[in-house]
Amino acid sequence: MVARRMVIGGAAGTGAAALLWGSGGGRAAAAGSGGRSSPLDQGAVDAETARLESRLIALRRDLHAYPEAPGKEYRTAGLVAEALRAAGLAVTTGVGGNGVVGVLRGARPGRTVAYRADMDAVPPGGIVGGGQAVAHVCGHDIHTTVAVGVAQVLARLRRRLSGTAVFVFQPAEEALAGARAVLDAGVFERTGVEEIHALHCGPFPVGQFGVMPGYGLPGQDHAEVTLTGPDAPEAARRLAADIGALATVTPPQTPEALERLVADLQTPDGPLARFVAVRAGVTEAASVTVSYRCWPQERYVEVREDIRRLARGYPGAGVRFPGEPFPAMVCPEDDAHALARHLRRALGHDRSHDPVTTLHAAIPFSGEDFALYLDRVPGTYTFLGVRAPGAPVTSCYPHYPGFAPDERAIAVGVRAMAGWIAARNATSEDRQHRSARLPRMGA
Repeated sequence: MVARRMVIGGAAGTGAAALLWGSGGGRAAAAGSGGRSSPLDQGAVDAETARLESRLIALRRDLHAYPEAPGKEYRTAGLVAEALRAAGLAVTTGVGGNGVVGVLRGARPGRTVAYRADMDAVPPGGIVGGGQAVAHVCGHDIHTTVAVGVAQVLARLRRRLSGTAVFVFQPAEEALAGARAVLDAGVFERTGVEEIHALHCGPFPVGQFGVMPGYGLPGQDHAEVTLTGPDAPEAARRLAADIGALATVTPPQTPEALERLVADLQTPDGPLARFVAVRAGVTEAASVTVSYRCWPQERYVEVREDIRRLARGYPGAGVRFPGEPFPAMVCPEDDAHALARHLRRALGHDRSHDPVTTLHAAIPFSGEDFALYLDRVPGTYTFLGVRAPGAPVTSCYPHYPGFAPDERAIAVGVRAMAGWIAARNATSEDRQHRSARLPRMGA
């Protein structure tokens, strides 16, 4: 394993990425990684991933030690850009703020497929129970490292890679602002992206992925109700309680409740198939501020009317919705099922082991601006299991202060996503060729 002091010490001068990957290492490996006689296969991806694993773990530890708040990802973006350049990608920085875009063109004809990673850390107010400082408790350091690894692996194998892979390292996901900024910068138009994919750390065992066909993560809506008169403070407290009672689900307060939440997500037609999650508070000015998520997203119309109805019970109350709800992220069903089949082929599947679990509900308390990408093009958003054997659920559930993902998940994610991106990049002829060569892995 590369010592972390090498990575940190190399951030100036020769550069951290040069120490991690070697000067021009991506170009040299790409030039020597075989001819164009056959498309890239999973075996080649696995071999390159194994060579890079210890270096990727060192990169993740470096990123973890220097978390940066949404919109402040200066150092992280610099390390990412340097690593991508060392791998031979065409790199653009300052995209939508601190975003970094790397473009890798394969030697074979094919499609243009994007892969996205978010780089920012969680502000103190976003940590369950509150925090003292910005911290990587959502796994974005893992996401960034996996994406760098996928880019490096595919760069080493570019002679066999079809099409173009576009790597989007996005800022400000925690603020739900980065994706819009990246899209407004015209990345999709300039690169011709046809689809986009992403991983997110999840509370599943290392080696397992969670796919969400037809589900995903809810959007978010906000409301403000103003009250007047001498009893406005008391009226606001009563109205906040009335609005809070619209919730059909509340955040888990114990590890046992969190375990039930994870189990409910995997239950077809379970208690989370439809939900409303509400937070309602009272300001010093005796206004009620409301933030809520619901599933399916069509329920926003219903919940808005419920809030208006409740407010009408308080004479003089004024209701304001600042804007349209932030959209839900809904994963296309066909793409999610296709990814599940790919993961089972790539990682092995038999009656005793399935690397894929299917989620049958959206997570009530999480949002994701990846929704804006999926509003433009198809794609997948998948949970990467980061739970170590015997570890408590709070160690692998994002935003908990004890979040401590198992670093072995990094190589699993790189293997899975490098193979997936290569498969999606391929032309139909290449896909048929690859499919014919893949062994069948159990029932």
